[in-house]
Amino acid sequence: MILQSLLVMLGLGLACSAVLAVASKLLAVEEDPRVEAVLEALPGANCGGCGFAGCESYAAAAVNDPNVPADRCCAGGAGTAAKVAALTGKAAGSAEPMVAFRRCAKTEGNVKKLYDYQGVPSCAAAKQLGSPDACGYSCIGLGDCMRACPFDAMYMAHGMVHVIREKCTACGNCVRTCPNHIMEIVPQAARVMVLCSSQDKGKAVTDVCDAGCISCMKCVKECPAKCIKLEGGVIRIDHAACIAYGPECQEVCAEKCPRSILRRLGATAEAHAHAHVEPQAEKEAVA
Repeated sequence: MILQSLLVMLGLGLACSAVLAVASKLLAVEEDPRVEAVLEALPGANCGGCGFAGCESYAAAAVNDPNVPADRCCAGGAGTAAKVAALTGKAAGSAEPMVAFRRCAKTEGNVKKLYDYQGVPSCAAAKQLGSPDACGYSCIGLGDCMRACPFDAMYMAHGMVHVIREKCTACGNCVRTCPNHIMEIVPQAARVMVLCSSQDKGKAVTDVCDAGCISCMKCVKECPAKCIKLEGGVIRIDHAACIAYGPECQEVCAEKCPRSILRRLGATAEAHAHAHVEPQAEKEAVA
């Protein structure tokens, strides 16, 4: 009886295997060989900067979806875009080189600590308890964005994050990670930047920061290109319009800012960061 049962089970197993083998042949979907070729052309960073889950997902979309452009790989840049374009028959595009930028100057603004955070070394965790800084919009400085960067393009110094422009691919991981939204992606050719993301105004800003934007609107009123706006309580710059207008545009708004927080790119706090700090030592401190 036992032997008979075993033989029946064996027979059923063989029959099911045969059915599955036939089904796999009949229902198999032939993959376009270009997907593998595009995947090989990509840098393999899987950073998500293209808007897809990873390089494999983007490769499949670039080949199969006519609406997905060939230049979505920020890590690969123009060279990768040209390869993907050649493999998919799409235009390579002329995407503007971008870079991450930190909208905060709390160190020079002498922003005081409200409390000494001792929990999990994470900006997101500290944010749950309320900002440890007197300014609730400042760089918390616990390195979430740095750890999220797959290109080693960020480091911590004096409680703030700094971007290594030469390594940054503008993948956007830092922007998506920062709980205070102080990181943004801007064109590498941008001329003027705002080093503040506070949504407060006037005295509420001056009480906690010596350098923060007070939303006085002078830059908005004086900009000859009309490329500066106050949106959601934060000054925003249309960099494409600023660049198109010409270099004389940047002289006006930067000089009119009474707090000197709207600056020509070469004069930003990023450019005057503490150059002698050893990045690796700071990384280990917040790891």
